Amino acid sequence: MLIILSITIALFIWGKFPPDMVAIIAMLSLFFTGILDLQETFAGFSNPTVIMIGALFVIGEGLARTGWTALAGQKLIQWSEGAASKLVILLTLGSGLLSGFVSNTGTVATLMPVTISAAWNIGTLPSKLLIPAAFGSNTGGLLTLTGTPPNIIVSSALTEQGFEGFSFFEIGLIGLPLLILAVLYFWLLGYRILPSYQTKNRPINIESEMMRWIEAYHIEQDFWRLRIRSSSRLINSQIKDWPFEQDYDVAVVRLKRNQPDWYGSSPIFMELPSPNTQLKRSDIITVRGEPEAVNRLMLDFNLALQPIESVEGALEDQIISQEVGMAEVIVRPQSVFVGRKIRIGAYFDRFGIQLMGASRNNKPLGGKEIIVAAGDAFLIRGTWENIEALSDLYEGLVLCGSPEGMAKNVPSLTARSYIALATLLLMVALMVFKVMPGAVAVLFCAGIMVLSGCVPINKMYKSISWVSVVMIAAMIPMGAALQKTGMAQMAADSLVEYLGAVHPLLMLGGIFLLTSLFSQVINNSATAVLMAPIAILAAGSLGLSPKPFMAVVAVSASTAFLTPVGTTTNAMVMAAGGYKFGDYLKVGGILLIFFLFFSLILIPLIWPLY
Repeated sequence: MLIILSITIALFIWGKFPPDMVAIIAMLSLFFTGILDLQETFAGFSNPTVIMIGALFVIGEGLARTGWTALAGQKLIQWSEGAASKLVILLTLGSGLLSGFVSNTGTVATLMPVTISAAWNIGTLPSKLLIPAAFGSNTGGLLTLTGTPPNIIVSSALTEQGFEGFSFFEIGLIGLPLLILAVLYFWLLGYRILPSYQTKNRPINIESEMMRWIEAYHIEQDFWRLRIRSSSRLINSQIKDWPFEQDYDVAVVRLKRNQPDWYGSSPIFMELPSPNTQLKRSDIITVRGEPEAVNRLMLDFNLALQPIESVEGALEDQIISQEVGMAEVIVRPQSVFVGRKIRIGAYFDRFGIQLMGASRNNKPLGGKEIIVAAGDAFLIRGTWENIEALSDLYEGLVLCGSPEGMAKNVPSLTARSYIALATLLLMVALMVFKVMPGAVAVLFCAGIMVLSGCVPINKMYKSISWVSVVMIAAMIPMGAALQKTGMAQMAADSLVEYLGAVHPLLMLGGIFLLTSLFSQVINNSATAVLMAPIAILAAGSLGLSPKPFMAVVAVSASTAFLTPVGTTTNAMVMAAGGYKFGDYLKVGGILLIFFLFFSLILIPLIWPLY
């Protein structure tokens, strides 16, 4: 067991192999050496925690796809005023406060896409912010009794032995000071020693992308908003009934219905009106066309001109949304579209997209119609799904960039956004009030995300970080093996016996270090289960109150700062931040020393030893 554990840790530190492969090698080694049987070896893959982690990635994807993470990232940037030092404070404190009521893994899964987006947008790197978010969530679990499983375990151990357990917020008496300490550490020191790794998860900056489109396709001009008057001939007709494109060279881009069919509803936005869309009185349509053509359209159909926002506002608010986006496609020589005649501004009902502009040899193409040539670039508008489907349907079209990535960075909200938020709140309520087991609650809410369309079914499995899931599942048997072979019990008994007769504070420090050491490689719940009875016996043998010892176990079980496998949150941010094993050791080692020092000072003051 000792040999396998040592080699596993060495491989993690070396970083030559992917962490999930190292974990699988360790798991199989436990089986081939006879330490674990078949069922024990693969127990991690049926562990509810692993199921919960996978489902939490789906919930995080739903929040990202419905605009909440982009909006939260935007707010974080505003509150931090673009300063990385302020942002690291907000992330560490925010993740800590949230994890007091939501699981640590749920907190990190929710904040991870926000953190990545905010980091790139203020000019720093995700590796500078993801570890603070993870460590903040680990510490924030100490704010409430249900914040993390070790709190419940040590409290239950006290009551089983006839002592008074911790109340709901009592453990927060030490948790809150430690969270403040973590915030100060990352603000003053931790941020400076965190690595700067270039990763490939840079989100698309929509504003800069739109400005590039403006220069390449000259789409900044000729946007107009027109209101359909009560005497207009357009009322109760369909867009296809009128020759807007043929006779006027005008394209209908968007429709806002100010008079809905039912009482009390908010205005209806049709982000991409189709030829079959019916027009009604007081509808406001956004069109694109030459001033003379639009003026003639207004006179012929009795339309009123409405004010329109600036160029940036028009593009962001009138053209791009959570449902509808824009993208560039390049025509390859073998494309079936080469040689065909197409009209700029036309809506292609077959594909569900609208042609917004064309460019040839890096110069915008004017005119009403063009004949497609190889190498032409087109700016298209449609639903995000239709844009992706177009490139899949025709091999001769090359889709530039990532429409899916751009869709996640639109900070606008839709009806699905509120469904996603309600689902998150439902998950919190189900877990706080223990209506059902945590894994079931998270899996249930992940199902709501998928069934409601917040996460497309074909994107569900792609949203899960399988490296993190497999690594955690494969490492769970390591904790079982440590307990089964007696290694953990032997080390704990020796340390308690050696330190017990010296001084109570030294005993507290020894229990802290041993518990923290175990929590680096085995599940913190298993660590708490192992150490809680030992801590109670140690306190009783010295005639001391068991509460401060149990508080030490709870705190130190949440200090898995030295390895990426110590907690699920550490594992979740490893790939996204590009971290190596040594990064956790360097950044977490200093924080662990601070936690040990302040815990030995504060815990005896909060819960007296005698």
